[in-house]
Amino acid sequence: MYKYDAVDQRLVDERVNQYEGQLNRYLKKELSDEEFRPLRLQNGLYIQRHAPMLRVAIPYGLLSSNQLRKLSVIADTYDRGYGHFSTRQNIQFNWPKLEDTPKILRELADVEMHAIQTSGNCIRNITTDQFAGVTPDEIVDPRHIAEIIRQWSTFHPEFALLPRKFKIAITGSKKDRAIVQAHDIGLEFFTDINQQMAIKVWVGGGLGRTPILGSVIKEKLSWEHILTYCEAILRVYNLYGRRDNMYKARIKILVKALGIDKFRDLVEKEWEFIKNGPNTIDNSELNRVKAFFTEPNYIKDTKNDLESHIQDKSFSQWLSRCTQSHKKKHYRSVTLSLKSNHQAPGDATSKQMQYVADLADEYSFGEIRVSHEQNLILADVHEDNLYELWNKAKNLNLATPNIGLITDIICCPGGDFCSLANAKSIPIADSIQQVFDDMDYLHDIGDIDLNISGCMNACGHHHVGHIGILGVDKDGSEWYQVTLGGNQGNFANIGKVIGPSFSADEMPAVIRKIVDTYVKERHSDETFIDCVIRVGLEPFKLMVYGKKAN
Repeated sequence: MYKYDAVDQRLVDERVNQYEGQLNRYLKKELSDEEFRPLRLQNGLYIQRHAPMLRVAIPYGLLSSNQLRKLSVIADTYDRGYGHFSTRQNIQFNWPKLEDTPKILRELADVEMHAIQTSGNCIRNITTDQFAGVTPDEIVDPRHIAEIIRQWSTFHPEFALLPRKFKIAITGSKKDRAIVQAHDIGLEFFTDINQQMAIKVWVGGGLGRTPILGSVIKEKLSWEHILTYCEAILRVYNLYGRRDNMYKARIKILVKALGIDKFRDLVEKEWEFIKNGPNTIDNSELNRVKAFFTEPNYIKDTKNDLESHIQDKSFSQWLSRCTQSHKKKHYRSVTLSLKSNHQAPGDATSKQMQYVADLADEYSFGEIRVSHEQNLILADVHEDNLYELWNKAKNLNLATPNIGLITDIICCPGGDFCSLANAKSIPIADSIQQVFDDMDYLHDIGDIDLNISGCMNACGHHHVGHIGILGVDKDGSEWYQVTLGGNQGNFANIGKVIGPSFSADEMPAVIRKIVDTYVKERHSDETFIDCVIRVGLEPFKLMVYGKKAN
C-alpha cells in the first residue's frame, strides 16, 4: 500500500484550497458555467441528470481500510448511503451537493485520497491488475511504475488540456487483467532473455463510439524510458490530435488515420530529443518509490483448517469462484462480489464499505483492492481464515459465488443517473440476474462475461463482453443492441452486433436464448466464448430472432 510523503500531502491539500476558492467564485457569479467547467472537471466533478457526481481516484485500485471507512462516512454524510465502483477502479458518488464538494475533498485529503484528474481532457487514473503484487503468474509487480507514472502525470502542464481524455493501463502478469489493448496507452511488462525488466507498449486502443484495439508501437522498451516514451506519444497526440470534433479527438482516431507505422515514426522522432533527459528513471528512483509501499507480514504456520470445510457445497462453490491463488503458500486472494440480487452492479452501501474495511483489518492486513469488474478484493487472506471469512461475508451479501459467471455483470450507472445515457442499464442487469438465479445452473454453464453500457461512451465496456448490451435511443424509446464474441485480456476482441435491437422487456428472454444456444451447441468442457468463436453467430441469431437476422 502506497503511503503519502509530505510533498504528496501538501499537493493534495493545496489543490482542495484552490478548488474551494474557484467554487466560491462560481457561486458568487464571478465565474461563468463555461469558465468553471474545466476547473470542476479536473477535480472530478460532473453535472449529471439529477445532481452533481463526484468521481474519486483509487490509483491502481488500492485502498486502505481507513480510506474505505472514510468513503463510507462520505456516503452517509454527503450522499445517499452508497457509492459506485467503476470499471476504472474509481468510486463515484451520485448525489453530493455542489457546495459540499470542498468538504468532501478535504475529508478525502485527510486519508491520502483525492479526485484530481478523474475527468477532463487529461491523463486519468492509472489502472492495473487487481492482483498485482500477489498473483503467482506475475512477472513484474507493476504498481511501482504505476505510481511513478501517477506522480509524473499529475498536474503535468503540457498534458492538462489534451484533445480528449487519456487512459493508461499496466499489466505485469502472464494473464492480462487490466485490458491494456483497450486503452490509449497499454503497458505490458515482461523480462527479456537477460532477465531484465522491459515493456511492450500498445497505443491507440479504446472503446466508446469507435471501438478499436490498440497496436503495438514498441515491442521492447527498457523500463528506464517509460516516462520519456509516454511523453513522446502524448506530445505527438497533443500536436496532431483533432480538436474540431470531440467524437474524433481520441488518440485511437489519430493512430488509425496515420497508420501505426507513420505514428511510430513521429513518436520515435520526438523521443530522440528527450529519451535521455531528466525524466529517464533509474534504480534509485524505482527504489525510492518502492520504499513508500508497505509489505504484509505474512505468516508461515497453518492449521490446515481448509480441508475440513470442503464438503460444505456452498463454501466449496464460493472457494472455487471467489478465491484466487497467491504467490505465498497458504494464502489466497478473495473477491467480495458486489453483484448480489437487487443491488446495482458495482454499488456498495456505506454499511458494506464499513464491513469490508473491518474484514480487511481482521483478515487481509488492512488492504482492499478494486477490480475492473467492479468488485472488492481482500488480497492476502490466510487459508485457515477462509471459512470464517466466508461466513462473515454472507452477512451483508458479499459472498455471492458468481465471480466470472453471467450474473457478475459489469454495468455503468446508465440512464438512472448519467445525462449522456440513451437508456437505463441497472434495471436490465437486475432483470437478467433474476432469470439466472439458480447457482448450480450458473456453475454448470461456466464463465460468461456480460457487460452493459447505457450509451456509446461504453463505460460498461460492452464491446469486450462475451455478451455485450448497449442502450440505444429509438424514436425517444429505450432499446438494447446485443453483441457477441467480445473478449478482454490476452485475447482481446471486439464483439459483433447480432441484429436489430430489443425492448427492455425482451432482454431477459434474449439472454436466456443465447445461453440456451450455447448449452445446445457446446462441446464437452467448451467455454462460452470458445463456442461462439467455433460456431459463429448464426446459431445464436436463429434462436433469438427465429430466422437469419439482417
